[in-house]
Amino acid sequence: MATDVKLGETPDNPLIEGLERLPVHGTTLVIFGATGDLARRKLLPAIYNLAHEGALPERFNLVGSSRSEMDHEEFAAQAAEAIRQFSRREPDETVLKGLLASVRYVGGTFDEDSVYEQLSTHLDAYDETAGQPLNRAFYLSTAPEFFPVIIGQLGKHKLNRHEHAEVRAIIEKPFGTTLAEAKALNRHVLSVFKERQLFRIDHYLGKETVQNVMAFRFANGLFEPVWNRNYIDRVEITAAEDLSIGTRAGYYDHAGALRDLVQNHMLQLLCNVAMEPPVHFEADEIRDEKVKVLRSVIKPTEATVDDIAVRAQYTAGTVGGEDVRGYLEEDGVPSDSNTETYAAIRLEIDNWRWAGVPFYLRTGKSLARKVTEIAITLKPVPHLAFAQDGSVGVRPNQLILTMQPNEGVSLSLGAKIPGTRMRIRPVNMEFLYGTSFMSQSPEAYERLILDAMRGDATLFTRNDEVEAQWEICDPIVSKWEATPGPLPTYEAGTQGPAEASKLLEDGAEWRAI
Repeated sequence: MATDVKLGETPDNPLIEGLERLPVHGTTLVIFGATGDLARRKLLPAIYNLAHEGALPERFNLVGSSRSEMDHEEFAAQAAEAIRQFSRREPDETVLKGLLASVRYVGGTFDEDSVYEQLSTHLDAYDETAGQPLNRAFYLSTAPEFFPVIIGQLGKHKLNRHEHAEVRAIIEKPFGTTLAEAKALNRHVLSVFKERQLFRIDHYLGKETVQNVMAFRFANGLFEPVWNRNYIDRVEITAAEDLSIGTRAGYYDHAGALRDLVQNHMLQLLCNVAMEPPVHFEADEIRDEKVKVLRSVIKPTEATVDDIAVRAQYTAGTVGGEDVRGYLEEDGVPSDSNTETYAAIRLEIDNWRWAGVPFYLRTGKSLARKVTEIAITLKPVPHLAFAQDGSVGVRPNQLILTMQPNEGVSLSLGAKIPGTRMRIRPVNMEFLYGTSFMSQSPEAYERLILDAMRGDATLFTRNDEVEAQWEICDPIVSKWEATPGPLPTYEAGTQGPAEASKLLEDGAEWRAI
């Protein structure tokens, strides 16, 4: 039975205009790992909010699958509770009831044939009720080791194709933990699905400000003329977290900061900053330009890793007024672990636009605050006659694009301090989403889930993108794993390790976190 969720009236939030009106063919969405943390906190609330906005297709069905055994009603109750707890808006009980009215659940391990046989039965039943073949989307919200298992089983049970309808596979990160693994996984996945059926999720790409990087560059004549090595001095991309690893030691100690954020999210942010304008804003043309950037990055080698990359671990400290244990004292972390909780790298792009401009990427746990931003620093003006007593002086203009916690853009300018003397200090021009649109922007997963159901791969990474990202990070991972500790350290709640300053050129300083 399809849900009763209908297209509603025009929403109050201008950010979602165009999102909810684009046609979506009737779809059955299957979530593997449906009782997991990601599904509970992000996926189910995102699906509810799409329903609330009237963005889901009229014929929409949801199937959950995980190892736990439960009946359909119990899963529907758990899903409703997760939505009530984590939705960005208070759920409307009528919409919630309509969304979950026909939900189905399949329990069992992901290598069991019976799981896919039951799944096939439910999918066929939905088609019969609708009187037409519905598109099918399989969301792999599981641990990475299950990706090849699930993909293989979908192929074995012929669920990778559906006559007169589209079948799509949505795969969460991480896509491999090394270049060799990523290539092997790509080969396996592409033996079952075609590339056009695959949607490799990087949720950062669903954030409004990430998409706005291209809007600011290509829709404003003010920025594009100076977006090159002639005017830009450096680019600094930061993804800092004030939280420790918490209960994620099982995953994090095998991943580390470089794999967790730099290899995927942060290199995608770099691509958005550095890419050339595509001829059309279509999926493959945008991804072609991103691949060109990644292939232009000067690849680290064993000999250069120590000069362009720094890693460290947090020690005990204070974050937000609360005491925090050191990484090696966290539950589940081996006392001799060499896993980095902080990673910073300096990259250069060897092409006409960016030659000689350093790109600094840094990320870490238990830092001073939570912030994700891109800071573009322009070259300073050559005339320094404004330096007088009481004046900060002329400082380089900076364009700051903030992804979290407060999505927006700010531009620093030099302005005269009121008075009889010519004294200069920086001032900021700011644009904030919440202020400008009087509403918070949609969650990234809302946009990405809807795009995947529509078959729009613009905000998803392609197989050659994934491998090009790993070609940059793999030499660093290999060198670090082959180099014994102990690692440099930084106190929790601070700016990170002092060693990170060695990456900076020409007396530059990291922006304060």
